[in-house]
Amino acid sequence: MEKLVALPFTKSVEIAYKSIRARFFRSLITTLSLVLAVAFLCYVQAGNNIAEGILQNGDPAGLQALVRAGFDVEEGDTVIGDTAKQRWIVLLSLLVCVVGIINAQLMAVTERFREIGTMKCLGALDRFILRLFLLEATIQGLLGSLTGALIGLLFAVFSATLVFGSLVFSSLPVKNLAMTMLAATAVGCLLSLIGVVYPAVRAARMEPVEAMRVEE
Repeated sequence: MEKLVALPFTKSVEIAYKSIRARFFRSLITTLSLVLAVAFLCYVQAGNNIAEGILQNGDPAGLQALVRAGFDVEEGDTVIGDTAKQRWIVLLSLLVCVVGIINAQLMAVTERFREIGTMKCLGALDRFILRLFLLEATIQGLLGSLTGALIGLLFAVFSATLVFGSLVFSSLPVKNLAMTMLAATAVGCLLSLIGVVYPAVRAARMEPVEAMRVEE
């Protein structure tokens, strides 16, 4: 019996990908909430990175421009941290994103009662169902987070250019921006996985007979 359910990992990825394609618009809506949250996170962090680059450049004109833009900096400062307001807004946006993912995944589980029941009747173990949902969340999370991080970064550079002009490009912290983009992508993937844990566990523990009884 174990041999019937010992599917290779690549087959699990293939099934997860086909499942996302079959529910493209629902997956798109779920992913868009993640894109917006990650874009906002990357926008805030990248904006601070750019401001720090201008500050560390040591140009008096850059310092004056930062003060005019509302940054609380003085001569000799080298770091610009997040404000309490920024932290709370980012935290709330990420929290709303997680709640949205959980809700969307729970609806997906409800829609897939028969599919899950059929797989379990054919010998699929709980861990296979769990792996399937986690893989779907990982694919959506990676694509959505990368897209959101890129959008946030581009908007941050564009916004900073409007405020600071050519000062942005003369002191652009490329390494810090790359790290910010990478961190935002990792946070997005983590949020996607956190949001799918409960729905995935619920789907994995579903009894085959109960799932097959559900009317479409």
